[in-house]
Amino acid sequence: MAERNTSYFRAVLGSIPPYRPGRKVVGPDGRSAKLSSNESPFGPLPSVREAVAEAAAELNRYPDPAATALTAALARRFGVPEEHVALGAGSVGILQQILEAAAEPGVEVVYAWRSFEAYPLLVGLSGATPVQVPLREEVHDLDALAAAVTDRTRLLFVCNPNNPTGTAVRETELTAFLDAVPDHVLVILDEAYREYVRDPHVPDGVRLYRDRPNVAVLRTFSKAYGLAALRVGFLVGHPHVAEAVRKTMVPFAVNHLAQAAAVASLDAEQELLERVEATVKERERVRGALVADGWTVPETEANFVWLRLGEDTLDFAAACENAGVAVRPFAGEGARVSIGSPEDNDAFLAAARAHPKRR
Repeated sequence: MAERNTSYFRAVLGSIPPYRPGRKVVGPDGRSAKLSSNESPFGPLPSVREAVAEAAAELNRYPDPAATALTAALARRFGVPEEHVALGAGSVGILQQILEAAAEPGVEVVYAWRSFEAYPLLVGLSGATPVQVPLREEVHDLDALAAAVTDRTRLLFVCNPNNPTGTAVRETELTAFLDAVPDHVLVILDEAYREYVRDPHVPDGVRLYRDRPNVAVLRTFSKAYGLAALRVGFLVGHPHVAEAVRKTMVPFAVNHLAQAAAVASLDAEQELLERVEATVKERERVRGALVADGWTVPETEANFVWLRLGEDTLDFAAACENAGVAVRPFAGEGARVSIGSPEDNDAFLAAARAHPKRR
């Protein structure tokens, strides 16, 4: 076999690991509780399935590139002008679009760490310099984030609630932080888990962005709306931001079925949010049981819990896997465990209870 020449690839690819999605495992008794991806345990509502089935009759046609109906529905839902809305293939797709619009070699992108694992991958691919600011007690250290901003900083990500810790920053601190960030920095409030927030002091970014031209908000249909397989995310920001994000979207990235499902989900939002409330109740039950069993679990406003396990992380994940429960380990740091069905959550609690090294 001829030797492969890789000189035509960018050098940065050698330092970027591939994204690893959550795994599915099967235990010795046939149990398979997939709690390694932050998915809804509920399938689409009947009305959403009907909308997808109807849209499937036009699979031979390209989707509406402007997603006109979905954009209008989102604008109505959030009370914003349509020109403030941009779409992408999931919120991670919009993150990539933002970086394509704003990041380049010589500029810096600031974000907390640990946070969403796609941040360093996407920033690295953009050619910009990532600036990681450590969490403080599992929460964004906003003072340190502000101090990390320089003349070279162009983007700053705030994941609220944070993935994978589930912790959230509150309105007083966040508004003071946003007011302190200079105008040359675009702040992205990544609110993929907003629908699960129950702390009234955690702000809604769509309200905060309105009088701040350098602030934009990311949301997704993947979590609370249960459309992870269809990949629909959206940005709400001022027109100059939304327009730049639309320019960098791959044409037809949000497909016809995804658009139909998202519109139908907005129409059925009240019913969907009742499912979200069930997940929130399960979240509180799981966290309460873990704390009662001696684990240290930060308060979470997302659809998962976080266990800081340090060097025991991979052993804990392996023990869960042996019980047929997949969790998301971050080696040397901790494990994120999504909230699933009551039965899957019980299986996880039993595996955690059997583990000898509770923290």
